[in-house]
Amino acid sequence: MQKMKLLQQNFNLLPYLYERKEIVETALNKAIPRGNPAFIYDSMRYSLSAGGKRIRPILCLASCELAGGTLEMALPTACALEMIHTMSLIHDDLPAMDNDSYRRGKPTNHIIYGEDLAILAGDALLAYAFEFIATQTKNVPPELVVKVIAELAHSVTTSGLVGGQIIDLSSEGKSDTTLETLNFIHIHKTGALLEAAVISGALLAGVKEKDMNRFLGYAQNIGLAFQIIDDVLDIISTEENLGKSVGKDLKTQKATYPSFWGIDESIKQAKLLVEEAKEEILYFDDKAAALLAIADFIVNRNN
Repeated sequence: MQKMKLLQQNFNLLPYLYERKEIVETALNKAIPRGNPAFIYDSMRYSLSAGGKRIRPILCLASCELAGGTLEMALPTACALEMIHTMSLIHDDLPAMDNDSYRRGKPTNHIIYGEDLAILAGDALLAYAFEFIATQTKNVPPELVVKVIAELAHSVTTSGLVGGQIIDLSSEGKSDTTLETLNFIHIHKTGALLEAAVISGALLAGVKEKDMNRFLGYAQNIGLAFQIIDDVLDIISTEENLGKSVGKDLKTQKATYPSFWGIDESIKQAKLLVEEAKEEILYFDDKAAALLAIADFIVNRNN
């Protein structure tokens, strides 16, 4: 525990997050081409450039560096992760899904461009994400690039995001949703892409097989902690602070961690998960400082 505190005291997270976010933003701004029909590119760019913490691409970059790689090796995958995440938000906000009109402080994509174009913009971002990794990744062995593409694809399929969303939708309004079901939803819907961000960064750097379980343990714990805090913020935060609608979980009678545990216990459980995550990567000593600090950021954030 003392070792962990010393590592974190010597690491200044906010400048790190700002610098990495700027790197990602610059790359994303260049990533989506301009072409015809212009309105589909406008729709894609509207949601992709709407802001956000960029925590998934930053995790990918940090994981790659920890495993001995470089920012340049990981940046295309980092951008692809944000494209996939943005797709999931566009689709999640649709009337057939969560029916939301406000995201990242702006009207949601379908409010501006219509449902048809929003669906197609999400589809295009998902496909382009994999093209971007395949064509833009440099100085990484092709077999590792293939592994990364497979990892990200798996995080979106019925074994990942789609599977979690299906159970989430089917559980809405039901009073008999169990904690086991809730964990399944969020391990897949939220956790899978966060896990893919960490694992893909390590894969790109050619992480040793014996070390991969450390990255995996870290990723799985922060993924669930992230969603627990999201559930808490939906209750205690404001629309202005979050940049999205609040109180929707209560209105739609969704099962949440606070509905099982209450707010204080939910925060406690999230913090326990983060401590477990940090224990997984203490093995890497001072090289783990960024991922240690990001884990704390996930549980202490206010948006």
